[in-house]
Amino acid sequence: MSVQRLLTTNSAAKSPVISLAGIDEVDGKRAEICKKIVEACEDWGIFQVIDHGVDTKLISDMTRLAREFFALPPEDKLKFDMSGGKKGGFIVSSHLQGEAVQDWREIVTYFSYPTKTRDYSRWPDKPEGWIEATKEYSDKLMGLACKLLEVLSEAMGLEKEALTKACVDMDQKVVVNYYPKCPQPDLTLGLKRHTDPGTITLLLQDQVGGLQATRDNGKSWITVQPVDGAFVVNLGDHGHYLSNGRFKNADHQAVVNSNYSRLSIATFQNPAPEATVYPLKIREGEKSVLEEPITFAEMYRRKMSKDLELARLKKLAKEQQLQDLENAKLDAKQLQDMENPKLDAKPIEEIFA
Repeated sequence: MSVQRLLTTNSAAKSPVISLAGIDEVDGKRAEICKKIVEACEDWGIFQVIDHGVDTKLISDMTRLAREFFALPPEDKLKFDMSGGKKGGFIVSSHLQGEAVQDWREIVTYFSYPTKTRDYSRWPDKPEGWIEATKEYSDKLMGLACKLLEVLSEAMGLEKEALTKACVDMDQKVVVNYYPKCPQPDLTLGLKRHTDPGTITLLLQDQVGGLQATRDNGKSWITVQPVDGAFVVNLGDHGHYLSNGRFKNADHQAVVNSNYSRLSIATFQNPAPEATVYPLKIREGEKSVLEEPITFAEMYRRKMSKDLELARLKKLAKEQQLQDLENAKLDAKQLQDMENPKLDAKPIEEIFA
């Protein structure tokens, strides 16, 4: 698949934007909001929420402090280098072998839940105030995520804590992505096409935008247009399996451009490694989307193995394509030589001997 094909967009389609104002009220307004959330999860797996209760100043502080960090000299950022298996910190992304496009981003990762496992030595301490802002941001987004999972639990006919309890002791990872201006955006993606492995993801994107989603297996993509102060919500594989496939795991990617840098903050709510992955409820007439219960750790391992195998196959296909192209060039040259034979040059005296 060419990059141009990969980035084909469907400008007519739009992902839903849902106001949460009144969701905590026990009246018809809550029911109407919940209905919209459920429909978005069944149809898209990705939508945006506004009036979510997270303070606008906190959001502004997080984005400002993040930009200040990425503007630091490399030596300051690399003090928190998380390569080599370190948990949390700074890294420049790499890409899997054989991918048609490369990642183009810098990343800071905070492992923020369970709170008892936080390692603040891996949390960047520059600029001043970022750690405290991240603590508050993590707490607020965990609350918002659980509120949305309550809606989906009730829609499945379960107690409202069902999806949260299925995560056992919920993990949370905050990933701050910085996408620099790219000189060749047609050859690069900020983040390759994927589904998130976890339960639910909340993404804060700046006004530059760049997030894309597909509902037709990549034939076309819609750009999730930035809405000031909104969070993009998407379900991951775990949420998809718990609902027995009723709620979609959003297939998405991020693109870059040559004119502007871009910032986004993704907050992933994931189950504990030992949590069981299996549908919480199977409706009459349906079959389970999974053959048997597995742990989230095993589900994640299988997903990564599948992704690596896919990358290997892509690499082989790319190498074969290049070889076929070289063979075609040789065949064309041979055909040209046959159609336009060159006479062997001989001295004039040999010709008339």
